[in-house]
Amino acid sequence: MALTYDDIAEQQADIVGPLLPYFRAPLPDGQFIRGVLPSPPPSEAVRVVVGPPRGGTPDGMTVWEIPLRTAGDAGDLAGADDVLGMVRALHTGTQIFSSSRTDTVMGMRLVRVDPAAVEPADPDEGDLALVVLRTLLHPWTEERPVPRLRGFLLRDPDRMRLYCDREGDTAVVAADVRLSGALTAVLAALPSLTEEEGTAPGDADPHCSRLVDLTGW
Repeated sequence: MALTYDDIAEQQADIVGPLLPYFRAPLPDGQFIRGVLPSPPPSEAVRVVVGPPRGGTPDGMTVWEIPLRTAGDAGDLAGADDVLGMVRALHTGTQIFSSSRTDTVMGMRLVRVDPAAVEPADPDEGDLALVVLRTLLHPWTEERPVPRLRGFLLRDPDRMRLYCDREGDTAVVAADVRLSGALTAVLAALPSLTEEEGTAPGDADPHCSRLVDLTGW
């Protein structure tokens, strides 16, 4: 069955939640997941941002663009465990990439990963235990909060960018929030995100169509 971009958007949203615990768990080389970004359409991929646990500058981070399916594959899309296994493998040992697969985005190094060239790392006992506990505490439901979270990016110690969309509309709207800000005010503002005018990010952030600043809330 042919997949639509709605299917890709759904899978991007599904991947965000399971990767959140690894925001604080180091990768094999000591780097950390700093963000999960929805690759701009029509790309069938997800972008995982890695860098130091705190601070850091964009040029010290790497964005791994990981396809959610291989070329010509009409089967199941890659899930969060597949993506995590790929990222762990990429941070084990020395990796060399041709210049044709590298670029920059938002000041960060972007690498378009070829899944055929990377052997994903197997899940460890902590991963397996987390799946069991997460399933018991947060069983799968078809209902999602509105707006739907498609990704996030920690931009500095007190600033995070959230990437959201609404049911029936896969256009991504980003919102900058302060981590030390009033959480209840931000949660109240998020449902009306797509109704705000915001600003067009242009080439500054290709992962969203509009950007809303909620750091003053």
